[in-house]
Amino acid sequence: MVARGKETSAVHGSGEPVATKLHRIAEKARKEPGFKFTSLYHLMNEELLRGCFKRLRKDAAAGIDKMTKDRYAENLDANRSNLIDRLQRMAYIPQPVRRKYIPKPGSAKQRPLGIPCLEDKLVQAGLVRILESVYEQDFIGDS
Repeated sequence: MVARGKETSAVHGSGEPVATKLHRIAEKARKEPGFKFTSLYHLMNEELLRGCFKRLRKDAAAGIDKMTKDRYAENLDANRSNLIDRLQRMAYIPQPVRRKYIPKPGSAKQRPLGIPCLEDKLVQAGLVRILESVYEQDFIGDS
C-alpha cells in the first residue's frame, strides 16, 4: 500500500551527515516499500558532492570541456560552490557527451564510448548515491 499525503520530511534532518540521511532513507524504503519519496533533491549538497569528487578516478578521460580532476581540484571549493548554486537554482545544464570510438574485441568494428564532462560525472555520482538508498532495498541480497 502506498503512503499517500506523506512527504519525506520524516527523513529530513538539519545538521545530520549525508551518510546518516541516506541510511535513514534506505531504512524508510526497506520498512515501507510503497512509500513515495517526493523530495530528495536537498541531499545534493556540498558534503555529498565532496565525497563523490574524492571517489572520481584521477585518470578518467575528460569530456568536451577538457576538464580533468586535477584541474577542477585547483579551485575545488569555488567550483563545487558554483555547481551547487546552479543545482539549487535549477540552472544546471548537463554538457554534451564526448564521443570516442574504441576497437571492439574480436571484431573489426568500433565500439562507441560516451565520455561526460567532470561536473556531469559528479552530479551523476551524487544521484546514484541518493537513488541507491531507495532502490537497493528492492533487490534480494544476492542479486
